[in-house]
Amino acid sequence: MKKWWIWIGLIVLIGIFAVPEAYAYLTKRNYESEAVEEIPDGYEVATLAGGCFWCMEPPFEKLKGVKEVVSGYTGGEVRNPSYEEVSAGGTGHIESVQVYYDPEVVSYDQILDVFWRQINPTDDEGQFVDRGYQYTTAIFYNNEQQKEIAEQSKQALASSGRFDQEIVTPIREAEAFYKAEEYHQDYYKKNKFRYDYYRGNSGRDDYLDRTWGTDRELDLPKKEAS
Repeated sequence: MKKWWIWIGLIVLIGIFAVPEAYAYLTKRNYESEAVEEIPDGYEVATLAGGCFWCMEPPFEKLKGVKEVVSGYTGGEVRNPSYEEVSAGGTGHIESVQVYYDPEVVSYDQILDVFWRQINPTDDEGQFVDRGYQYTTAIFYNNEQQKEIAEQSKQALASSGRFDQEIVTPIREAEAFYKAEEYHQDYYKKNKFRYDYYRGNSGRDDYLDRTWGTDRELDLPKKEAS
């Protein structure tokens, strides 16, 4: 009987880890990304890089006024890069997200306040367990107003005394943004067990809790739970 339970356990683990990977490989894994050019009517876009894009979707998607968060790649010159190309390095792209938000409900300043609370802005060699330029941080401004707000936000953080090292997150002009393969979108929902396991072992939450403490969660309106 004990052997049967061992086999059942193995089958469950295979289902959790192997099936999603097989599905991704057979459907979207080998496909290229696609350029994103249109912004939904009535919304503005914030383009942000904070390391693994799986971890950057949830904090923004729960905010009231945010329509959608799209994972993708930006900053490089390679057109329609694949995940494998970007993650291997050398494309010039970094993993990023585009946050589509209603400025009448949530402001760009507030989006950036949330952003700073997801990253280590003093690390210019990657983020947490993910190392390499492709996992570094950045704010990509889409207009001059965003640039000014981003610079003020970064300066305020540097002057806050919360960090004893330089804030190295660059503020860069937005470039072509390529939507990542479909299996990456909302990964934290589609593969919750694997996402939770990865995030729990990445060191991100431990760092953010130490750094921000009770200030980690902002008092911003959230979407109603569905």
